[in-house]
Amino acid sequence: MKTNLLVKPMKLNSLFILLFLTNLSFAQFQTTGKIKEVAENGFHEIVLSPEIRSYSKQDLSDIRIFNAKGIEVPYFIQSNSETLLSTFEEYTIVSKTVSPKKSTSVIVAIPSVKNNNQLSLFIANADVVKNYSISGSNDQTEWFGISNSQTLDNLNSSSETSVVKTISYPLSTYKYLKIDFDDRKTLPINILKVGNFNAQLQKNILQEIKPEKFVRTELTSQKQTEIHFLFDAPQIINQIAFKISEPTFYKRNAIIYKKVKQQIKHKSEIYDEEIVSFELNSNTKNIFTIPEIFEKDFYLKIENKDNQPLTISSVKYSQKPVSVIVDLNANEKYSLKTGNKNLNEPEYDLSDFKNSITGKLPQTNIYEIKQIVSSKNQAEKKSFWQQGWFMWLCIVLGGITILYFTASLVKDLKEKN
Repeated sequence: MKTNLLVKPMKLNSLFILLFLTNLSFAQFQTTGKIKEVAENGFHEIVLSPEIRSYSKQDLSDIRIFNAKGIEVPYFIQSNSETLLSTFEEYTIVSKTVSPKKSTSVIVAIPSVKNNNQLSLFIANADVVKNYSISGSNDQTEWFGISNSQTLDNLNSSSETSVVKTISYPLSTYKYLKIDFDDRKTLPINILKVGNFNAQLQKNILQEIKPEKFVRTELTSQKQTEIHFLFDAPQIINQIAFKISEPTFYKRNAIIYKKVKQQIKHKSEIYDEEIVSFELNSNTKNIFTIPEIFEKDFYLKIENKDNQPLTISSVKYSQKPVSVIVDLNANEKYSLKTGNKNLNEPEYDLSDFKNSITGKLPQTNIYEIKQIVSSKNQAEKKSFWQQGWFMWLCIVLGGITILYFTASLVKDLKEKN
């Protein structure tokens, strides 16, 4: 009797392990990729390719990064729709006059008559503190005071041979500005160049996505053109651009829609669900930023009325670039995994410090992207044990088996007592 009591719990434990492993197999990452090794420690930017994004959830919440030991590495997602660029515009130094042990005067020509209230000076390293004043003129003959008794300090760098100092003054429109440095207590400083930094937002180049194929159909009786676009996997699309060669003038309403299946009174019906509508017009560039699409296939319908169908040379689909920002160690191996639909967005402390990680980061990329089970053929021809019904069958049978063993165990314990 003791042997039977020992064997049955062991069988029960084995069954629990089997069920656990069976369920675990249905919650694996479906896509993996290697991250190219980096040359230096620190934060890096990884621009996610359309391929990675198509295998992930639309919100990218199932992406995880692991180091060589399998330890999860924190990251955060960054949208790259716009980048703040800062360019330096150098101004002409008209003259530089040194009066030994008195002063140095630097006259700068402002490129055009415009409002200005600051200048950036590139100064050779110097361990001094300088007092200066600023005056303005439109003819370099008559000068007017703008700012007096200002101070420049911290004029040396431990890593560069020069420093950049931005000086501010009241808003002015003078064609020339003169900076007078006080040299009575210290030697003159070397002004290498003068100008201004101009910051501007630049839109990043969108990533193009090409459909696997498309089918165009002329619905003559409905006076419409329908194009069915098919991709190899669901794709994120943020912009659509049309090139239309004929006719010369046109103005057509168009909609993008998808086929949706719904159950009505135990019957399956398919209907058209509109995604976005717009107008194709010969007076515009026909480039449309649309609500984000994440579909494997969808349709375009153009209303022709009594006109001949449009001759469409090309349709270009693009998505806004998105990056992962992650702290990587030099010459260490990392991998990115995604495609586990059961995962939610990770909660990392790093997300609270996004604004502290600024500037242009070095980039790396993902290579050797492998799809474990989601290729087209595998999706269409799954083995029976990969089907959802098989998982539920295992769970039901497992439950029945557990009840049987439990009842048998209780019966044996009663007989023992």
